[in-house]
Amino acid sequence: MALKLPAGQDQRDLDASLLDPSVYKPNASAKEESVDQNLWTRSKARKWIGALFVGTCLLYCARMTLPVCAVSMAATFHWSKIDSGIVLGVFFWGYCFTQILGGHLSDRMGGERVLFISAASWAVITAGTPLLAYLGSHTLAQVTIARVMLGLIQGFFFPSLASLCSQRVVEGERGFLMSTMHSGSHLGTLLAGGMGSLMLDRYGWESLFYSVGFLSGLWALLVWLWLLRGDVTPKKMETENDSQSSLSAKHWLSLFKKPSVWAMVFAHMCMCSTSYTLLSWLPTYFKESFPHAPAWVYNVIPWLTAIPSALGGGYLSDFLITKGYSVATVRKIMQFCAMGISSIFILPLSGDVPFTYAVICISVAVGVMTFTSGGVSVNVQDLVPSRAGALYGFMNMMGAFMGLVLVSLSGYIIEVTLSWATVFSIITLVNATGLGIFLIFGDAQRVDLLDFCQDVGI
Repeated sequence: MALKLPAGQDQRDLDASLLDPSVYKPNASAKEESVDQNLWTRSKARKWIGALFVGTCLLYCARMTLPVCAVSMAATFHWSKIDSGIVLGVFFWGYCFTQILGGHLSDRMGGERVLFISAASWAVITAGTPLLAYLGSHTLAQVTIARVMLGLIQGFFFPSLASLCSQRVVEGERGFLMSTMHSGSHLGTLLAGGMGSLMLDRYGWESLFYSVGFLSGLWALLVWLWLLRGDVTPKKMETENDSQSSLSAKHWLSLFKKPSVWAMVFAHMCMCSTSYTLLSWLPTYFKESFPHAPAWVYNVIPWLTAIPSALGGGYLSDFLITKGYSVATVRKIMQFCAMGISSIFILPLSGDVPFTYAVICISVAVGVMTFTSGGVSVNVQDLVPSRAGALYGFMNMMGAFMGLVLVSLSGYIIEVTLSWATVFSIITLVNATGLGIFLIFGDAQRVDLLDFCQDVGI
C-alpha cells in the first residue's frame, strides 16, 4: 500500500514528521494548537527551571544521606559490611520499579503534580529514617524498608521531569533544561558530602537526615504555594486504537533486534552500576582507609569537579559534531572518556596509595564519568527518537537493577576479603566490558525509521 501525500506536502515534510502519529490523522493542526496552549510562558519557565534545579539538588542530597552516614550508623547499630551493602543497595530495588510508572502518571495528571508529591513523600521518609531506626530492635530491617520506600518515591522524579519537559517546554529549550537538572544532581551530591562532614561530628548522623528532610519538605511547600496553586492541567494525550497499539508493540520488539540498541542499553547498565557503587561506597572507603583525613575533602572535592566537567563535556560533544565528526564517533569518544579514562584512574586505588593521590584519582574519575551525558545518555535520541522517553526509562530501570547487584556484591566482597582492591578491580572490569560492547556495536544511525515505514506500508 502506498502512502498518499496531502496536498502541498513534499517528501521532505513527510520525512521530518514521519513518526508523528498526527501525520496520519485528521485535524493535526488543531491538536498542535491544543498542545501549544500547555507550554510555559518564558517567565514561568525561568521560575520552574530554578525550582527544578533546587529540587534535583535536594533529591540527591536525600539519596546521599545514608552513604555519607553509613560508617557512623554501622558503628551505632553494629552492622557488618554485608549489612551496610544491603542497606545501601536496596534503594535501587525501589528505584528501578517506578521509572515507567512515573512517566505514565506524569502524562496523565501532569508532571508538576507528580514531582510535588514525590518531593513531599521523600521529605517525610528522609526525616523519618532516624525515628524508624530507633523505633524497635530490628534496626537493619527498618532502615532497609525506609531505603526501599525512598527508592520507590524517587524513581518517579526523572521520568516525570522528562514528561514535564515534553509537555511544557518548547523543543529548542529542552536541552538546556535537562543539562541544568543534571548539574543540580552533582551539586546535591556535593552538598550532602559537605553538610555531612560538618554535621556528623558536631550533631550526630541523625541531624543530616532531619536537615535534608526539612529542606525537601520546604521546597515542596514553596513549589505548591508559589508555582502550582492547584492550577495544573496536564497535556491531553492522544488515544490510540487497538491496531496502533499492536503496531507499537510489534515495533518495540523489532527495536531490540538491533545490535546498536542493546549495545547502548548494556553500556548504560554498566555505567550506572559503577557510578552507583562509587556513589554508595566512596565515603566508607575513605573513612576506613584514611581515618585521620578531613572528611570534607573526599566528600566534596570529587563531586565539585563533576559540575564543570559535565558542562564542559556537553560543550565538547556539540563542538566536535559542529567540526564535522560523525555523531557515532562523538558518542564513542565521549563514552571512552566516561568509562575508559575513568577506569584508568580507578584501577590504582586497588593498591596502597597516599590520601592525596587517592583524592586526585577519584576526582578525575568522577569528573570524566560525567561525559556519558554526551555518549550513551543521549544516544537513545539518535537511535530511537520516536520512543526515546520510554526506552530511556527502560535503560534507567536496568541500570538501577545492576546498581543494586553491584552495590550489594561490593559489601559482601569487602566483608569477606577485608580489601577494597577486588571492588575497584570489578568496577574497572564492568566499565571495560560495557565500553567494549559499545565501541564495537554502538552506532548513531536511526533504527526506528525503516521499521515504521514498513509497518505503515511506505
